[in-house]
Amino acid sequence: MPGTPPPSALTWPDYAVVAVALAVLLAIGVWFSRRQRDTVDFFLARRRVPWWAACLSFLATEISAVTIISVPATAYSENWQYVQFFVGSSLAKLAVAFLFIPAFYRYDVTTIYEFLGHRFGRASQVTASVFFFVTRLAGSAVRLMAAALAVSILMGWRLVPTLALFIVVSILYIATGGVQAVVWTNVFQAVVFLVAGAATLGFLVAQIDGGVGAILEVAGAAGRLDVINRGPAPGDPDFWRRVLTDPNIVWVAVLNGLIGSMAAFGTDHDLMQRLLTVETRRASQRTLALTPLGTLVTLAIYLGLGAGLYTFYAQHPGLPVSRPDEILPHFVQQAMPAVLRGLMLAAIVLASIDSPLGSLAASFVTDIYRPLLARGRPERHYLLVSRVSVVVFGLVLGALAHFFAAFDQILWLAFKIAGVTFGSLLGVFLLGLLTRRRVADGANVAAMIAMALVNLGLLVLSETQVLAFAWSWLVILGTAGTMALALGLSALSGRGAR
Repeated sequence: MPGTPPPSALTWPDYAVVAVALAVLLAIGVWFSRRQRDTVDFFLARRRVPWWAACLSFLATEISAVTIISVPATAYSENWQYVQFFVGSSLAKLAVAFLFIPAFYRYDVTTIYEFLGHRFGRASQVTASVFFFVTRLAGSAVRLMAAALAVSILMGWRLVPTLALFIVVSILYIATGGVQAVVWTNVFQAVVFLVAGAATLGFLVAQIDGGVGAILEVAGAAGRLDVINRGPAPGDPDFWRRVLTDPNIVWVAVLNGLIGSMAAFGTDHDLMQRLLTVETRRASQRTLALTPLGTLVTLAIYLGLGAGLYTFYAQHPGLPVSRPDEILPHFVQQAMPAVLRGLMLAAIVLASIDSPLGSLAASFVTDIYRPLLARGRPERHYLLVSRVSVVVFGLVLGALAHFFAAFDQILWLAFKIAGVTFGSLLGVFLLGLLTRRRVADGANVAAMIAMALVNLGLLVLSETQVLAFAWSWLVILGTAGTMALALGLSALSGRGAR
């Protein structure tokens, strides 16, 4: 748990920039609150969102505070090998665009887990929705904690009131404006963190003796600019050990980027919800296919910040430096001028406030509450329950974020959490998309739970160093295991259609 943060170096212009950004966020929520008549408005915006706005919204959701804080931290303390994962992730977006999205529009779903209900049955739908709750709440809590920690450093606040501020603002604008408020605040957030990151990178380069040339020399000599990890040759004695334990070997990273991101983009309703708000399937596919360009620009900026920070602190060894996850906030506090410092703080704050509360409420109301707990109620009732759900999930998210404050290596922590359940989700979705078999509903549920427990056990054994096993293989193992186990159990039950 972090100790008492240092006194804030912020001035009134910095606070003014942050205050304006928060005011814009709340104004968007209030504006769209007048347009919420039913859950179709609240969760899908009646599919009237422009594709370019959905594209920026997806980018803002994908990036989050983890990118702003932890990608520079990873480049500062390690290297640029995260780019290998980006390559696989970009391929995954194309796969999701042309395999998943057509099916979701064909069935006209409100949440993507309804697709599983159509293909297999209610049990598969509800189980997938519960898995989404667990994965998204835990992963988003890690991201929220990363941002709150950075803001607490910059503003001199303690972590708890910082988390409380973020949760309250998130609840206010999402509960009032629904998914339209989420999308348009995401557009604002994406513009702010791209502009703030580029401005900070330009200022940082100007503070380094020798500029870009010095970064290439100093950071390059220290291995901080390494992009490709070729790993061992197939004939090397330690080949299999390295393959199973090193997630940064190039072909392993690309493979895991492909499978892991296919699970994240195709089976996580928080990301997919943005893509379902545009009018047509083609517009949704175009939206997703173009997002790698925005992600590449963002990664270039924030990886560049990490290499620049390494060079800056190498040239200024007298400046105090905290743990890597705090390196960018420390630089902002120590070296940046007013207004620009406030702009970077605003980017971190806005990225942290982008939360999954709308998608969690959508999945709860659509997949569980409406069909199982309260059928046939008026739309006004479901709209009210949706707003109450946003509040409840917000409180749970804040509590989990506080719990994760004791962990280091935030960037990888989010991926490790997702690895436990994403394989189960991707496996059952691929069964529905790639096969025509009517796999037994119960077989899907049993397979999903079994592989999630297997992956949880493997992650615990790996983290406690009992077993040499890289967390990055979890999604691949979970996907293959879920598909095989579901097909096998369905065949044994004699209920799978031929």
